[in-house]
Amino acid sequence: MILPNERELSEIVHLDIAGYMEPADEVGGDYYDVLYNNGMVKIGIGDVTGHGLESGVLMLMVQTAVRTLIANDESDPIQFLNTLNRVIYDNVQRMKSDKNLTFSLIDYYNGFLSICGQHEEMIVVRSQRQPEAESHAIIERIDTMDLGFPIGLEADITDFIGSINIKLNSGDGVVLYTDGITEAENHQGEFYSLEKLCEIVKQNWHLTASEIRKAVINDVRSHIGKHKVYDDITLVVLKQK
Repeated sequence: MILPNERELSEIVHLDIAGYMEPADEVGGDYYDVLYNNGMVKIGIGDVTGHGLESGVLMLMVQTAVRTLIANDESDPIQFLNTLNRVIYDNVQRMKSDKNLTFSLIDYYNGFLSICGQHEEMIVVRSQRQPEAESHAIIERIDTMDLGFPIGLEADITDFIGSINIKLNSGDGVVLYTDGITEAENHQGEFYSLEKLCEIVKQNWHLTASEIRKAVINDVRSHIGKHKVYDDITLVVLKQK
């Protein structure tokens, strides 16, 4: 109900964005959002431990807290993440819950991305336009382990938060995901893997964001086959126009 819709995403003029989320249960614990405010695009992605109602409730708390911080024009990423963490930490303590979540926040403005927070590796895709190139894209993987700390585990995470900046040229982009994709199992118990995700993204990068999303999800479904889906599946694709 609260995921960004196609109309919202189409209004972001400099980016081609497509998102997808499929919960393993009726209520999902994955989080992603794309919010536009005063020329700045904020993209968040997170994964609450477990899935189901309790994880879904925590995800809704995160979404509301993020929107509140944006509405109050909080622009400092360290303060943003630390305030978000404190709100979630206090609620988790009240709930007597052991839930927490990985969370990355991406700020986009005028061709530059600022990334902070700890989540899965981020896939940065560089477009190749040379006719002789073997592929339409070059993949860079960014480890976010040193950019943050799980949200809701400690009261203060200020000292753990870092950030990096990336310049996007025309045709470049980023792919965000949760481990519901990379750890999706087939009937033999084999993971889909980050390497396979990168390969499918690379092969289809010349397409639109929604077409890339479709290619990835179709390939993940093909891998899973009739095997049970154990975790929420989330994917966000964005390309610089």
